[in-house]
Amino acid sequence: MPARYAIEVSETNRMRNDDGQGDARAVLADVVALRHAIAAQGRASFRAWRPRIERPCFRLGAFNLAHYLAFRRQDLRTLQRRLMALGLSSLGRAEGRVLASLDALILALSALAGAARPAGIHRPVQRQFFRGERLLARNCAEVFGARPPGHAGRILVTLGTDAALDPQVIAALAAHGADAFRINCAHDGADAWGRMIAHVRTAEKETGRRIPVLMDIGGPKVRTDRVSTPPGQDRLHIGDELLLANGDAGGDGLPAFRTACTLPQVFARVKVGDSVSLDDGKLRGRIVRQVPGGLVARMEEGRDKGVRLKAEKGLNFPGVDLGIDPLTARDRADLDFIAKNADMVGYSFVETAAHVAALQEELAARRADWRKLVLVAKIETPRAVRNLPAIMVQAAGRQPLAIMIARGDLAIELGFERLAEMQEEILWLCEAAHVPAIWATQVLEGLVTKGLPSRGEMTDAAMAARADCIMLNKGPNAAAAVSALTRLLARMGEHQQKKTPTLRALRSWAD
Repeated sequence: MPARYAIEVSETNRMRNDDGQGDARAVLADVVALRHAIAAQGRASFRAWRPRIERPCFRLGAFNLAHYLAFRRQDLRTLQRRLMALGLSSLGRAEGRVLASLDALILALSALAGAARPAGIHRPVQRQFFRGERLLARNCAEVFGARPPGHAGRILVTLGTDAALDPQVIAALAAHGADAFRINCAHDGADAWGRMIAHVRTAEKETGRRIPVLMDIGGPKVRTDRVSTPPGQDRLHIGDELLLANGDAGGDGLPAFRTACTLPQVFARVKVGDSVSLDDGKLRGRIVRQVPGGLVARMEEGRDKGVRLKAEKGLNFPGVDLGIDPLTARDRADLDFIAKNADMVGYSFVETAAHVAALQEELAARRADWRKLVLVAKIETPRAVRNLPAIMVQAAGRQPLAIMIARGDLAIELGFERLAEMQEEILWLCEAAHVPAIWATQVLEGLVTKGLPSRGEMTDAAMAARADCIMLNKGPNAAAAVSALTRLLARMGEHQQKKTPTLRALRSWAD
């Protein structure tokens, strides 16, 4: 190489190095400032939570959750691009290890900038860096039992009445790979529940593994009641009006489609302009006027073919705080059985830490070792989403916890368009707290009920592999769905660990 050319190349490289070090120094200063702010905010939140954390094993999860909330209150998109240009972590996978991720990044930036290590920053060793993953795995094992061979995610299956009548229903599901079973206490009764649990215990002996039972208390579901429709017409369509009757509504000009509500106390909270949803969101509309004895809703969107108006269909009022106690009188009666027989208690329509404390008091009144019961908090409303950190701290601070992303009511309450975004955020918060997340509602529904999944359902199930547990509904082909999901989880586990792609060798393409 000619001497002059070598000198020019050397000078160019020096200038590039100087520019790179300058960029690194600028980014380093910003990341150090970010780390200090997050540490201060996270520490303050954790100290406020600390009196409610009775279980030492949750302290690290709560500590990381407090810092993750502080971390995600920042808009980091510009910083991420600057880090990417330097060939460094963009902090996009810091859920389970916030401070360790920042510390590792600061040390890399310091080396790149030729700067001394900032005071108070320590290099996290590999075991410390991945501690959150181990804690989450431990908590999953505590809730669902040992990790199944071949994949990390667990499979939870809802049982129908047939599981009480025929022990082979549960035996087949367990043999195909079901890890846990769910009993919905809104259906059947103590006699049927007892037979289901007995069949599960038999399956445990046959398979040689623990198979926990989740029992969901029904909660205060608002439904249609005492329905009336125009003569010869029972389908409500877009553009039709529906009278929500609070008592005996009479007079001219009232809609011919009418229904009462199973929980009439909602009329004290619902007002003109509020949204209303019928039959799991199949028709949606708005309250347009108040009349003597009720409210009139006009249907604005939904299925083109409309909905058959019948009793016992779900009624939702998205965005309205109905002020309803999530523990009904029936729930309290059911808890007598649940506390004695279940491994997990599912809490429907929980929305606040106070709701959690109320259930914990009920459990404590029924068994001395109630802290061994796993609480599954079902997140179904915007209010529950807003209060999710407080719900986690109150629950996991006293007993094992899992969070169920109850996508049925959650989609109705948030709006279908926001569901995908919100389920991601809930997954992130659960990982930050090292709390298992359950992906629920209509997973492989076509396969479970009709024998063949849709293409979209298979993609949804693949995305669900990032959760710690996936719930299947009851249906005639549930065992086949368990098998299909087991195979899918094994394949997806080779490509993805939470938000992190795992780069196994790809063999799909010819050279």
